[in-house]
Amino acid sequence: MADRSLPQETIDSASQRGAVGKLKRYLTPQPRWWIGLGVIGLLLAVAAPIVQNQLVAQETQSAEADEAKVLSVETLTVDAVSSYEVSRSYTGEIAALRSSDLGFNRGGELVRVLVEEGDRVSSGQALAQLDIQNLQTQRQQLEAQRAEAQARLLELERGAREETIAAARAEVRDFENQLRLQEQQRSRRQFLYEQGAIAREQLDEFAFGAEALEARLDRAKSNLDELLNGTRPEQVAAQRAVVQQLEASIADLDIDISKSTLKAPFDGIVSAQQVDEGVVVSAGQSILRLVEEAPEARIGMPQAAASRLQAGDAVTVLGTERHSAIVKSVLPEVNPDTRTQLVVFQLEQDAVGRVNPGQTVRVELTETIAASGLWLPTQALTQDIRGLWSAYVLVPIAEETDEEDIYEVQPTAVEILHQESVSEAAQNEPRVLVQGTLQEGDRIVANGIHRLVPGQQVRPID
Repeated sequence: MADRSLPQETIDSASQRGAVGKLKRYLTPQPRWWIGLGVIGLLLAVAAPIVQNQLVAQETQSAEADEAKVLSVETLTVDAVSSYEVSRSYTGEIAALRSSDLGFNRGGELVRVLVEEGDRVSSGQALAQLDIQNLQTQRQQLEAQRAEAQARLLELERGAREETIAAARAEVRDFENQLRLQEQQRSRRQFLYEQGAIAREQLDEFAFGAEALEARLDRAKSNLDELLNGTRPEQVAAQRAVVQQLEASIADLDIDISKSTLKAPFDGIVSAQQVDEGVVVSAGQSILRLVEEAPEARIGMPQAAASRLQAGDAVTVLGTERHSAIVKSVLPEVNPDTRTQLVVFQLEQDAVGRVNPGQTVRVELTETIAASGLWLPTQALTQDIRGLWSAYVLVPIAEETDEEDIYEVQPTAVEILHQESVSEAAQNEPRVLVQGTLQEGDRIVANGIHRLVPGQQVRPID
């Protein structure tokens, strides 16, 4: 078999190429892994403090998170009430202002005007006067006649005086004596006539004289009997009627005198004076113009609300402005359609010129309603199921913690009885009256309940 060995120079050439290849691989750039290790070491050296700080921060945040689990909350202690007040508003309008042209109901000379234009006057105040001198003279005459009639009536009621009766008796005795004397003289004349000593005429003269004395004696006796028996009832009644007639005439004259003074029919302001002093005016002629000073508000209210008001009660009437007012009257009639009563309010004097007839106004009244419950701020409630609401009650858990001021909150269901607006609430914040399992003296979270969940630990803020 032939020897197929390569030539020597061929072997040397191959060896050289291998050596050159190794050299090229050595000299050719390769991945500098050792450079990466250096960079990593450098980064570790730089990042080590940062990582350490982050670990410290994480530990701090973890501690703060543990502390944050106990929230600080504002609390309040609830108190029970047995009633609450409700403000109700009733609407009405300003009544038309009254104005009157004032005059006398009788004619006469205007002697005095007691007011001037722009003066404020009160109801019943005197404004002007007529001349009443002739009326006063007539009254004096009537008073004299009445005094005379009353004296005569008193005499008739009491009867005759003892002196008058004694005088009447004396008069009767006198006539009796005269009659006896006349009878004796007539008897003598009768004897003389029968003897023919005197004429018939002389006898008749004494006879007629005796008859006249008998008549006068009868009249004196009748007068004495009347005095002894007293006055007849008809005479007393007639005289009493005379006295009453004179008194009626005086009263009628007093009315004329009273109406001679012009008086204000209502409170108001004198807006005009049409006549001056010294003018003779006729009945009904306008002397002054009076405009009502204090306007009125007329408001219909339910009977229950109207029954709580009394004349003189102070209220506030609200319109474009607030006006103080008092209850003037509560009309008794009930409107059959609205079942309301009309209440009249007298506004303050400052309201003149600031309200107009027909202007809509309202009055707000407070009504006390009996109901047991507890007042809570609106912010202390959260929506619960089935239309109810809940408040978070603080439950002590001091035995489970190292701190005594840590509590646990638990929801307590309540029902809202009444809600007050900001304007109604005395504390200037909305509140509600509730009832339920919440008890008087319970301590609840006052606000910020959106941050809480049942079982949340809290720390009260005093």
